[in-house]
Amino acid sequence: MNVKNANWTALFAANFFGVFNDNFLKHCIVFIAVAWALPDWLSQAQLVSLISAALVLPYILFSPLAGHWASRYSKQRIFRIFKLIELLIMLMASVAFWFEWVWLAVFSVLIMGFQSCLYSPAKYGLIRDVGGERGVSFGSGVFETMAFLGILFGTVAASLLSDHYRFWILVLLFMGLALLGYFSAARLRVQESQEQVGGMSVINPFRFVVQSFRLAKAHKGVNAGVLGASIFWLLGGLVQMNLVIHCVQTLETSNTVAGIVISCAAVGIAMGSTVAGLLAHGRLRPAMIPIGLLGMAISLALILLFQPGVLWLSVLVFLLAFMGGIFEVPCLAMVQRAEVGRHLGQLIGYLNLITFLFVIVGSFIFSITTALSKDNSYVVFAVILLITLLTLVYYAIRYPQFFARKSLTGL
Repeated sequence: MNVKNANWTALFAANFFGVFNDNFLKHCIVFIAVAWALPDWLSQAQLVSLISAALVLPYILFSPLAGHWASRYSKQRIFRIFKLIELLIMLMASVAFWFEWVWLAVFSVLIMGFQSCLYSPAKYGLIRDVGGERGVSFGSGVFETMAFLGILFGTVAASLLSDHYRFWILVLLFMGLALLGYFSAARLRVQESQEQVGGMSVINPFRFVVQSFRLAKAHKGVNAGVLGASIFWLLGGLVQMNLVIHCVQTLETSNTVAGIVISCAAVGIAMGSTVAGLLAHGRLRPAMIPIGLLGMAISLALILLFQPGVLWLSVLVFLLAFMGGIFEVPCLAMVQRAEVGRHLGQLIGYLNLITFLFVIVGSFIFSITTALSKDNSYVVFAVILLITLLTLVYYAIRYPQFFARKSLTGL
């Protein structure tokens, strides 16, 4: 295996194990901790919202700092250090499950959010270092594929374990995945671009957003990509949270079946991201954005119209997620291809901050919608469809060039 392929393998593997552990921890709490002694107000729907918010809140506060570090210091070193810290976090989570302390479990998710946030720009910045400009679309597509495979396996593992709970299996997976992630990150041997000595060093979130917005605005399509990726994660978070409630409460399935249905979304996004990356052929194809949004809207409309059982729901969730992958990859490529040198770390920090601000908004939308509708999951699906259609209309008005034939052949 040549050096480039070895670096691709190490980077993709480290991302997979990290996302696996994040989602395994999150869904173990959703499926297992709900049976612990909880306050009356903390229903499963509200617990899902709380955990989702805890995982992404750090991105809003610390994405500027993370982007600054990725621009100023070695991205590989940052990656390795924070993968090592993951071992301590999973040890804390193990203690929470041993004593059945829900607040310590949620706190572990919060700390995991800080850890993931602080090395995220370094991790994504390494895609270009490994593959160069022509490898950005391929790398972004496969990177997202591995991430959503991590979501798939993490979700299924948590749902299976919740129906056949053994504490020692939980700890073995927590610690084993963290170790595999660290060893994968340690294998990276990448020639990085020169560290930024001066320039942007703002870590105040508000000033960071303003300055990063101006930087992105100076490069064609970057803010369009940031917006698209952010809306993708808002919609994805809403779908994932709603499927837990829809399967367990509306369709009255077991946790295992709910995990399998949720995993169909992960498989769909992974396949959609891979297909989008391969179809790009090293070029930027913004026409995939409206195509993906239209496909998502059709899938959601079919769920609402036919209210299917588990089998057809799984098929429609897969199609929804597949088109979501088609939508997301060109958005990420717009950011990755910006000619900004080491300022790419800043742009990725900006992308993370805006993305997870949208995810927090999604958590609030889910919490409010389920509270007002008394956990009616079909109402949540209707809200998701509305947001998707509004996004499609926005792109049609603001970026009509994405709908032109030449944007399909590549820019």
